[in-house]
Amino acid sequence: MNPTIADRLAQVRRCFSGARIDTLMVFGAENRRYLSGFTAEDTACDESSGVLFITSSQCLLATDSRYELQAKAEADRYRIYCYREGLAKSLPEILLSLGSSRIGFESRRISFHQHRQLSAQIRSSNLPVTLVEIEDMVEDLRVVKAESEILAIRKALMLAESVFTGYVSELKPGVTERQAAWAIEKRIREAGAESVSFPVIVASGPNSALPHAVPGDRPIREGEPILFDWGARLDGYCSDISRTVCIGKPDERFRLIFKTVYDAQQKAIRAIHPGIGTRHIDQIARSHIDAMGYPGKFGHGLGHGTGLAIHEYPRLSPFYDKPLQPGMVCTVEPGIYLPDWGGIRLENMIVVRQDGAEVLNTLPIRLLWDETV
Repeated sequence: MNPTIADRLAQVRRCFSGARIDTLMVFGAENRRYLSGFTAEDTACDESSGVLFITSSQCLLATDSRYELQAKAEADRYRIYCYREGLAKSLPEILLSLGSSRIGFESRRISFHQHRQLSAQIRSSNLPVTLVEIEDMVEDLRVVKAESEILAIRKALMLAESVFTGYVSELKPGVTERQAAWAIEKRIREAGAESVSFPVIVASGPNSALPHAVPGDRPIREGEPILFDWGARLDGYCSDISRTVCIGKPDERFRLIFKTVYDAQQKAIRAIHPGIGTRHIDQIARSHIDAMGYPGKFGHGLGHGTGLAIHEYPRLSPFYDKPLQPGMVCTVEPGIYLPDWGGIRLENMIVVRQDGAEVLNTLPIRLLWDETV
């Protein structure tokens, strides 16, 4: 038995009375892993490798024959139910065996089509069952990380940083964005990661003005901003880093924008402490960028939580305001993006501690040139 899984199950069960449910159906891959240890992933939005059913006293993992042996090996606290014709057709039998009457489902993780199928099966079986929409019950538990989770994130970050340090030292003009992105991904996998956390972003020159640019065939050139955004997934946990570099000597415009972004990031990190609102932290960085003459040029939120998923709570954003708590892990990634010139983004990962923010990164902010920020 895994005591961590037992603790998490106890936590989620304590939420049942407030949500007025007696059973929770867990569809999301990250939530499944968090509550069971079952690591199988979903290959498409309309496909599932399994669903957890959790009651006050029982745990059942419903899956198909592809994952039956894996489920038995990984989810040792769960009874494994192998369905043959899909979840919907087996749902009446599962719910009857559990004695369920009010079943919570993850509204963020189930499609309209899936909901319609499950509802129709319940109606046709004349089950005295009600489906109850649940939002963020498990996600809210995942937001504060245990030290074992922080260690896993730190290891994923160390791997991603060491790979990039080796690659960027060899970076030469003429390499295309696509070639650079593949080189980083290849090295991440060869270093032992399960995968990249997300498709590697390499954006050079004017393309770097696109915060989520897709690497193309544009050759990298000297003197221009080259934005890298990458991360490694290790033992299920994700890391996320951005650096903007310049081959050769950067011009004055690059230096000024780089320093503005760097100062905005440092101001925000220094302000982080338990109890402060996430919107306020975003505003600190955003106000500095605006005051330096770049209003409206920092369009996205300042950061996001990272863990089993690359984007989790909390959100450092103008549109989300929750107090930070010790154990939260998030990115701090201000940027300035100027069409026809390019963009600069600098991203570090931090964990909220009782006395402030602990920066998890060891990779220098400034790379490839010698001048101080």
